[in-house]
Amino acid sequence: MLETALPQSDTPQFTDKHRELLDQVLDKWSLNILDALCGNPLRFNELRRAIPVITQKSLTTALRRLERNGMIERVITSTRPIAVEYRITPLGRTLQELIDALLNWSTVALPEVEQARAHYDDRFDSGDLP
Repeated sequence: MLETALPQSDTPQFTDKHRELLDQVLDKWSLNILDALCGNPLRFNELRRAIPVITQKSLTTALRRLERNGMIERVITSTRPIAVEYRITPLGRTLQELIDALLNWSTVALPEVEQARAHYDDRFDSGDLP
């Protein structure tokens, strides 16, 4: 009898769950938040000052999403007045090396990407592309 199943790969397969996690952890604001929190814990308004272009609603949404995914933790301090501080978790810290690698890659690749974009735009503007 012939084997009809495809051979199992040793590499992980990209699934909807992977896509969802990566979308939530590597989105525009999450990268900025994780980068800011890698230095030290910050309060909400300190994060807003560290990322001045983010809206209050976007920051709140991103913080909740990162907390839900275990990347950061929300800590209530017992000071007067009570304060809330956000800290990166050990799981969140494991992303730092990956984020640094992506930043390094994008720094090296950016000139070539910009050149490709300009070439594409020139072709598009001249009507060479459908």
